[in-house]
Amino acid sequence: MSPAELSYDATRTALLFVDPYNDFLAEDGKLWHLVKDVAQAVHLHDNLRAALSAARASGLAVFIVPHHQWVPGDMENWDHPSPYQLGSARAQVFARGSWGAEWYPDFTPQPGEIVVKEHWGGSGFANTDLDMLLKQRKVTHVILIGLIANTCIETTGRFASELGYHVTLVRDATAAASPEALHSAHEINGPTYAHAIVTTNELIAALKGDGSRPEV
Repeated sequence: MSPAELSYDATRTALLFVDPYNDFLAEDGKLWHLVKDVAQAVHLHDNLRAALSAARASGLAVFIVPHHQWVPGDMENWDHPSPYQLGSARAQVFARGSWGAEWYPDFTPQPGEIVVKEHWGGSGFANTDLDMLLKQRKVTHVILIGLIANTCIETTGRFASELGYHVTLVRDATAAASPEALHSAHEINGPTYAHAIVTTNELIAALKGDGSRPEV
């Protein structure tokens, strides 16, 4: 389906905003240096604001999909934590009670928006209540924004597809540690599971239900 043919039923569509933490999005965040170059190249913050605003204006359900917040003792006696999990624990990323684990101010959830249980790995669905909450709202289509394109966004999107959801990725409302990683997420891996891969402008136009391409 081309972006011009996309449409979304607001009663059946949810925006999944993955990991809008200070540690990812703020200049002094622990992970900002990893995504900074790509994020600035795609105008990440502007596009996240625009996508979130459009979803809210269109009446979509908004779900915040947060990563686990580190606490002392995490993964002690685990049999096989992943390298991804071990690296996060060493850096104490999103440490509970810290500034880095607070929402980036522009993306603080509004009343009525749902904060899902924290995910330990890459998928916002694994070992959380996301699938149950979506189904209780009769959601069939999910739109993913946030971080990082080739880790939590991709893993959550793949899981969503396996569960039967229609999945939309937004090219410039995410970032990665390199242009190559972003390219792989959208041009190589994305088409194997996502039903639509669009820009923020294309998403806004689809939510408005017209063929225009407004400037972000």
